[in-house]
Amino acid sequence: MNKNELIEIIGKGESEVVEFKENFDREAIETAAAFANTKGGSIFIGVSDSGKIRGVMLGKETLRNWVNQVSQSTEPRVIPGVENMKIENKDVVTIQIKEFPIKPVSAKGKCFRRVGNSNRVMTPQEIADMHINSTGMSWDIMPAKDISIKDLDLKKIKKYIKKASNTGRKKISGEEKPLQVLEKLGLIKKEQVSWAALLLFGKDDKHFLHQAGIHCGRFKEETIVIDDRIIVGAIINQVDEVMDFIRKNINVKFVMTGEPTREESWDYPLEALREAVINAVCHRDYTIPSNVEIRIYDDRLIIRNPGGLPLGITIDDLHKPHSSVLRNKGIGGVLYDIGWIEQWGSGIEKMCKACSKAGLPEPQFEEYQGFRVTFRKDIYTVEYLRSLGFNERQIKALKYVKERGGITNKQYQGLNNVSRQMATIDLGELTEKHILARVGTVGKGTSYQLTKLTND
Repeated sequence: MNKNELIEIIGKGESEVVEFKENFDREAIETAAAFANTKGGSIFIGVSDSGKIRGVMLGKETLRNWVNQVSQSTEPRVIPGVENMKIENKDVVTIQIKEFPIKPVSAKGKCFRRVGNSNRVMTPQEIADMHINSTGMSWDIMPAKDISIKDLDLKKIKKYIKKASNTGRKKISGEEKPLQVLEKLGLIKKEQVSWAALLLFGKDDKHFLHQAGIHCGRFKEETIVIDDRIIVGAIINQVDEVMDFIRKNINVKFVMTGEPTREESWDYPLEALREAVINAVCHRDYTIPSNVEIRIYDDRLIIRNPGGLPLGITIDDLHKPHSSVLRNKGIGGVLYDIGWIEQWGSGIEKMCKACSKAGLPEPQFEEYQGFRVTFRKDIYTVEYLRSLGFNERQIKALKYVKERGGITNKQYQGLNNVSRQMATIDLGELTEKHILARVGTVGKGTSYQLTKLTND
């Protein structure tokens, strides 16, 4: 790294892979462990939190002592790279940490991971998940306690074999027996049945993992439930049953297209909902005693699965090209074989495109008591607009725009009894957040109209 590169990095501020420290201390060691547990990163000693070059005093053995402190305080031991460079005649030291292959790394008995520009202490569940994932394992391919081959449904396995052959993703010889196929997939080892095999191909009359169901509800209000059902059994069958429940509890219109058959128009695109349900059963944490939830309201549909995002994936990553990180490798492999999921993390993009094509807002993705996807009929609800920080004047004006198609500055003033300056400020905020777009010539000919429905 040369001087110009270093100045450019510092100028961009702290991030998931960059940390500033005025002096080497305990927190620098914790950051080293957090970087080792995440994507690696650089710690710049002699730089303030705001990115100002302070410099650091260095002795003859300072750098060697820092390397030793990081190494001796971490388990497994992390050996950092260290480089000193002068900027503005001040010493700035770069401590370079690579992502560690076997995780987690602890710092003085605690495990940290990098989230944004800060370090977070890992929970016991996160520590267990990280260790399993870093060794190439996953919980679902471990042996299921007290389960035998007799608990598997051979018909379901044969159905999988047929689907996988039809997609062309798995070449399976017609001479192979169902159990032999599962052995090759690693779902049965020495006649021990894995959790994945049970969840995918278990007999419907045997429910060995009670939290592996999907709880569906149709709500009129938060406390008024119109329809309620818990769907259990093999998770491949659960997806179809959930979609039946959803179709029963959302609206459909028939659109005349001039063709012999009418076109169905649902409240939400079914392909997007199905993708979200598949993602939930594939990526959820089955060790958490909680079901996947489908909650249908008048104005939105929420799909929540326990466990949050897999380690190494953030909400921001979902909107960028990213690899598919499988929490459940056995389940994910089977769903990939039958064409239900892709290996390249394209499910989020599919959902967003389907909603956009239908003229609906993109789904909202968030980590809330697990991982939650919210589909909305209309992004411009009072609840959602308040969550974005808009005031009551702006919300009132958006209702006006929805009803009349647009609003001028003068109409905004009259609607809310405010000055022209205040109207300009309020309308400016709505345009900056892409809720409204300014249309027409400058001055009296300018009006504000709703933009394309998005969650930006």
